[in-house]
Amino acid sequence: MPHIIRSGIAENLAAAAASAPPSRQRHDQGRGVGRTMMDDWDIATGVGVTALGAASARAIETHRPDAMIDDPYAEEFVRAARLPQPMPTTPEELAAMSPPGSWMPGWRYMGVRTRFFDDYLATALDAGLRQTVILAAGLDTRAFRLGWHEGSAVFEVDQPRVLSFKLSVLRRRQATPACRHRVVPVDLREEWAGPLRTAGFEPVAATAWLIEGLLPYLDADAERRLLTTVDALSAPGSQVAIEDARRIGQALSDDEYAASRERYGVDLRDLVHEDDPRVRDAAAMLGRLGWKVSTETITAAAERYGHPLDPALSVTTEASRFLVGERTAAAA
Repeated sequence: MPHIIRSGIAENLAAAAASAPPSRQRHDQGRGVGRTMMDDWDIATGVGVTALGAASARAIETHRPDAMIDDPYAEEFVRAARLPQPMPTTPEELAAMSPPGSWMPGWRYMGVRTRFFDDYLATALDAGLRQTVILAAGLDTRAFRLGWHEGSAVFEVDQPRVLSFKLSVLRRRQATPACRHRVVPVDLREEWAGPLRTAGFEPVAATAWLIEGLLPYLDADAERRLLTTVDALSAPGSQVAIEDARRIGQALSDDEYAASRERYGVDLRDLVHEDDPRVRDAAAMLGRLGWKVSTETITAAAERYGHPLDPALSVTTEASRFLVGERTAAAA
């Protein structure tokens, strides 16, 4: 049974460290992730680099004069990682990179994505939901940077070492959560519903679920198991927001990503799992489970925010969409 982290960064950090497994590798065939993964989530390689890339993009967006978001902690994570090839955290650093395009070409997409899910949580709070669960929380800092209503609880589920890295940086920053903060250090490839309940999650209360940047790493069977578990833990009135990237492998094969792959030594095509979209449709599955689902394309969301994306990134934007669902009834 993993340790359950309570509010208070010092206590959280100690519990996350106690939960971390010995460093090793395994190949997860048939368990939902068709690739070799680090059990201990090394911040400088593989999935760790993708989380830092997202933090880098949020930092750049935060420093823009027309910023869509405000994440004051994103830059701290990038600096703390001390990568051999530093990632930019300001528009000026991005412009100075050589060769041009040697970083993530779709970085503005991350600003749109973050703003969309920030708005989703604000709407859920206004609707009266006081329980939020962020799956594969990574370097997410919404528990610290958003305005939460009194009585709100935020549960973050992810591997122990990513949580330990994040909490250590936040402690140095003297960050304070703006809600009742519960972190559950458990691998989502394992059984996670029990540890979530042990952390204080109440299945009888309506919940706002956030699934951002996770589905591309799961195969179709693992995605179905994840959504089925979310459904089983959701009381009527619960909501879920999902980044649904069904053809992301095609986008990552675009030449725009070649320089980034070479610079950081990480080929995202090796990290994602592609399935036939005819057998992998999160919106359709939620509908069958009794959820009312709406969708919005990345392009539409960006235009709605007044920040249209570069048409050259059409392969990337067409590969993803945002889903928002509400639990209205049990499956027929």
